[in-house]
Amino acid sequence: MEQVKIALIGAGQRGHVYTKYALLNPHEVKVVAVAESDPLRRKAFRDLHEIEPDNVFEDWRDLLAAPKMADAVLICLQDRMHFEPTNQALEMGYHVLLEKPMSTNPLECLMMGEKADNTDRHFDICHVLRYSPFFAALKQLLESGRIGRLMSIQHNENVAHWHQAHSYVRGNWRRSDESSPMILAKSCHDLDILLWLAGADCVRVSSFGSLSHFRSENAPEGAPTHCIHGCPVQDQCLYYAPNTYLTDNTDWPTAVISNDMSYEARAEALRTGPYGRCVYRCDNDVVDHQVVNLEFANEVTAAFTMSAFTNENHRTIKLMGTLGEIRGAMDKNEIEIIRFGNGKPEIITLEDVDGHVGHGGGDLRLIANFVSSLRGKEANDSRTSAQISVQSHLMAFAAEQSRLTRQVVEMDRYTQDLMLSGRSST
Repeated sequence: MEQVKIALIGAGQRGHVYTKYALLNPHEVKVVAVAESDPLRRKAFRDLHEIEPDNVFEDWRDLLAAPKMADAVLICLQDRMHFEPTNQALEMGYHVLLEKPMSTNPLECLMMGEKADNTDRHFDICHVLRYSPFFAALKQLLESGRIGRLMSIQHNENVAHWHQAHSYVRGNWRRSDESSPMILAKSCHDLDILLWLAGADCVRVSSFGSLSHFRSENAPEGAPTHCIHGCPVQDQCLYYAPNTYLTDNTDWPTAVISNDMSYEARAEALRTGPYGRCVYRCDNDVVDHQVVNLEFANEVTAAFTMSAFTNENHRTIKLMGTLGEIRGAMDKNEIEIIRFGNGKPEIITLEDVDGHVGHGGGDLRLIANFVSSLRGKEANDSRTSAQISVQSHLMAFAAEQSRLTRQVVEMDRYTQDLMLSGRSST
C-alpha cells in the first residue's frame, strides 16, 4: 500500500491537529472524506484537503452508510459520541484511530476492548504521550535499569489556571454529564503513562478532590454573567475574558471560540457564547484539583496530582528507584538522572522537540506510526492499541468512583462488577 486514505469524523481542533500529517506527507496519506456538523468547519476542512464534494458529509452516519471509501477512519467527535461510530467503522472494515477517551462509559470501554480482540483491523487510541520523545526516553531509561528497580512515581498534571478556566469552567469539558469527569477528560493520558512506566497492572486506586474555587459564592460582588457586560473588577480579575480572547493572538485557545477570528466576531462570541462567561457564574461541575494514589502488581506506587492552581501548563515527574532517581519537566525537554553515591547528576536534553506543542511531539509521531503500520512499512507498534488502553481508562473511572465514595477501589473487583453488569443487561 503506497498511500493510505483516511476519512475524518469530526473536523474540530483535534481533527485538524492529526490530519496536519497528511498535508506534510502527501505521498504517505491523503484525507479523502470528512463528516462535520458545523457547515463553516466542514467547508474549511474540505477546501484545505481538496476533498471531493461527494465525500463531504454533515453527519457521520451518512459517511459510514456510504460505500467504503478509505482505509481508515479517524474519529475526533466529542467524548460521548465515540462508541457507536467506532463500532460501525470496524464492522465496515475500516481501521480506526480514536481520540481519547474511548468512551465516557466504563462498560463501553470494556466492550470496545473485546471488539478489538475480535477484529483483524488496527484499532488504536490517541494516547499520544506514549509517542512523545520525553516519555519514550523515560521508559527506555527505566527498562535499561539506570535507577535500578522502580519503586515510586510522583507525577503532576499542571493544568494552569487559565487553561482550567478555558476548557473546564467555560468550555466543552466543564460538566461531567455532558462530557466526562475531568480525571478522564484531561488526565486519562497521565494514568495511561503511569501504567506504561510502572510496567504492571494497576491493582488498587484511591482518590480525593473537589471543585473548590470556580463556584458562584466566589464571584465578585456585582459581577455579571458575561465579563463583557460591564464587570466591576475587570481590571483585577485574572479571568476577564477580553484579556484572553480579544488580543492579537488568535491561536488556541482563542481559535475555538468562533469560526470567524475578526475582532468583531470574537467580541460577539464573548457577549453571547460560553467563553465570555464569568468563571464564577458558569454551570461547571468538574473538579479543579484532584489527587490519585495508585498501587501496581509489581509493588510500584504512584501519586498523581492534577491541579488548576498553578501558572505552569505542562507535566512534571519524578521516578524513584533502588539505585537512583529521575526527574523531568516535559516543557523543558530535560531529564535529570541522579545515581545514589554519585554527587554529579547526568542531564539529558532532548533536541528539536517543543514540549508545549503537539504533546511534546507525540501527536504527529502517533499518526506517523499509525500510517506506517497501515502502509506495511513497519510492524504495528501497539503502544496505544484499544486492548492496552482499556485498563488506563478503567483506572480513571475507578479514581472517580473512589473520589465520590471516599473508598479504595480494588481494580479486579471493579472490573468483575462491570462485566457482571454488562452480562445482566444483555
